[in-house]
Amino acid sequence: MSKSILRRKSVDKILADVASGFSDGEHSGSGNQLKKELKVKDLTLMGIAAVVGAGIFSTIGVASFNGGPGVTILFIITAITCGFSAMCYAEFASRIPVAGSAYTYAYASFGELIAWIIGWDLLMEYAIGNIAVAISWSEYFVNLLEGFKLHVPRYLTMDYFSAFKAHNQLLEFTRTGHLKEITDKIKLSAQAWNTAPGFGNLKLIANIPALLIVIVITYLVYIGIRETKKVTNAMVILKIAIVIAVIILGCFYVTPAHWHPFLPNGFSGVMKGVSGVFFAYIGFDAISTTAEECENPQRDLPRGMIYSLIICTVLYVLIALVLTGMVDYRKLDVGDPLAFVFANVGLKKISYIISISAVIATASVLLIFQMGQPRIWMSMSRDGLLPKAFSRIHPKFHTPSFATVVTGFVVAIPALFMNLTEVTDLTSIGTLFAFVLVCGGVLLLPKDDTVSSRFRIPYINSQWIAPALFIAGIIVFWKPMLGLFAAENAHERFPFFLFIILSAALTTLAFIKKLSLIPVLGLLSCFYLMTELGYLNWLRFLIWLAIGLVVYATYGYKHSVLGKADKVALSNF
Repeated sequence: MSKSILRRKSVDKILADVASGFSDGEHSGSGNQLKKELKVKDLTLMGIAAVVGAGIFSTIGVASFNGGPGVTILFIITAITCGFSAMCYAEFASRIPVAGSAYTYAYASFGELIAWIIGWDLLMEYAIGNIAVAISWSEYFVNLLEGFKLHVPRYLTMDYFSAFKAHNQLLEFTRTGHLKEITDKIKLSAQAWNTAPGFGNLKLIANIPALLIVIVITYLVYIGIRETKKVTNAMVILKIAIVIAVIILGCFYVTPAHWHPFLPNGFSGVMKGVSGVFFAYIGFDAISTTAEECENPQRDLPRGMIYSLIICTVLYVLIALVLTGMVDYRKLDVGDPLAFVFANVGLKKISYIISISAVIATASVLLIFQMGQPRIWMSMSRDGLLPKAFSRIHPKFHTPSFATVVTGFVVAIPALFMNLTEVTDLTSIGTLFAFVLVCGGVLLLPKDDTVSSRFRIPYINSQWIAPALFIAGIIVFWKPMLGLFAAENAHERFPFFLFIILSAALTTLAFIKKLSLIPVLGLLSCFYLMTELGYLNWLRFLIWLAIGLVVYATYGYKHSVLGKADKVALSNF
């Protein structure tokens, strides 16, 4: 079994399967295939749609609160890290222009077990990412309604746990006399608890707007890629125009004194925002799931990924500077930071316009993510690792219909009850893990020089560069590294131990095999960011992967199409 679970699906086999009509698991050869509707402009706008959304309108506030003006450094670090990964994705996408994203890439490079693990990881990443975006959309939508004097009861706009926690905090701060600790956010959340109908601790508290937006977006994704493309393009153009206008207008209200000190909480404070910042940067992963719906995927997918990454990074850095320049960074621990800063300087009408753009922006993010996840379900189903129904293509709309509906339920129901902080951390660790495997997978791909126009990562020999960087890292960080062993809760530093071991192993391989530098740097930088996400998130992530291994052992391994083909080949032999 050990060899069979590492069986690889060759690139030629993957492409041949799709060409033969394998895209519909229930009606193979019936002609029910995905429509090729997307060009480089559409892919770039989709990437921007997925990146410029909940991050720029929501999680950037908490990241700025933790890191101060220095959060701009985190955006640059994240962009460089994503740049390495984007080039690896781009090479895979040009070699394997098939829906499935990192799952399909892992199947071709690492084998079936790793492909299953990354596919299972992507299901979590997209589902929880969608939940986070739906929650963020709800916050801005409610704020928008308030601007028009339409009041929705608080207990219908938030999750149960946050209301319960705020209620207890209010009681505790009041009892101990720490009244200054009672923020407006705590008051409003506690109000939701106190006004919600119910009995005792059984309260009717749920995020109804989040549920409704998921239903609307799921329907739009269900009826077709052409409709999704048109709506996405319109929303992206509008929100980019508003973001640029916000940057220009905000410059007139910037107080340079707010940028000093630039790193009020040090570099560690900046890195606390890594989950919220990285959460915003997973757009090009979603782009790769649309490979079969591109007119020219080998040329357009790489361009769309890289263009969107560059544009979004510039926008994020400028927005972060404007935010932290307009108000003191310590005031930015809010769910709607852009609207907040303009209201803070007396421009309440502008804050309403921002709320409108945020509603549009976050809806477009949800649209892209909700489109990406069913295509991963579909790819895994094609290979027999999930039931055939998940690769069913609708005969009229040419979309993965059953997978889209399931995705809607998987996102809509948890969005009623979860809060934003929990979900962004899990989404980020899942995304980084996918990036690690994609960067590693590129190093395992066989060379292919048959198509000169295909995108290739520029080769830079890492034989001496990687060891030099490793030694430099040891010289600079030897004290913190020794401190890992002296810490009281040393087990919580487990991710850092793994990073050190991985760095040493990869440096050795780079020296011996002269590996390409960009994938090496991408792998190490993504894994390092994973270590910054905390022991608890690692634990939750590993538990999720363990559940996935159980599902694979009980279903995927037995129904694997590649496994069945191997058995037939052996019996004939």
